[in-house]
Amino acid sequence: MSPLYSIPLTFNDGSESDFGRFEGKAVLVVNVASKCGYTRQYSGLEELYGKYRGEGLEILGVPCNQFAGQEPGSDEEIAEFCERNFGVSFPLTSKANVLGKEQHPLFAELTRDETGQPVKVKWNFEKFVISREGKLVARFPSAVEPDSEDLLKAVEKALA
Repeated sequence: MSPLYSIPLTFNDGSESDFGRFEGKAVLVVNVASKCGYTRQYSGLEELYGKYRGEGLEILGVPCNQFAGQEPGSDEEIAEFCERNFGVSFPLTSKANVLGKEQHPLFAELTRDETGQPVKVKWNFEKFVISREGKLVARFPSAVEPDSEDLLKAVEKALA
């Protein structure tokens, strides 16, 4: 079993689970923020979710305030912003750190390279594609749009 599946998650509605709730599905994990130049990517992420959800894709948004304070809101405010402005229907966690001593365990696992060394998240909207078996398939920097050919190929590979 993938080590990802035992990682605890707290969702923005306060409910708790672990990453195992996504077992058997492909997952796109994205660290998100409401006041970022990339915030408009929420629209593309929602379109991607609509396109591939029926085939087993989940998207997990992880709000983070570690990059220029671009996610200052409460979990409730973030959820309302995402719903109102972008119609986001995919799950969001509660705000979490993707860097440093307080790094969420999910990002500690996702940011390891082949040798086990951490490779820091550089900015909001980095994307991590995880296979149905819980393995990291691909990682994309913030500037890669949700409808980019490379990202779509990685999602389709994760769904295969």
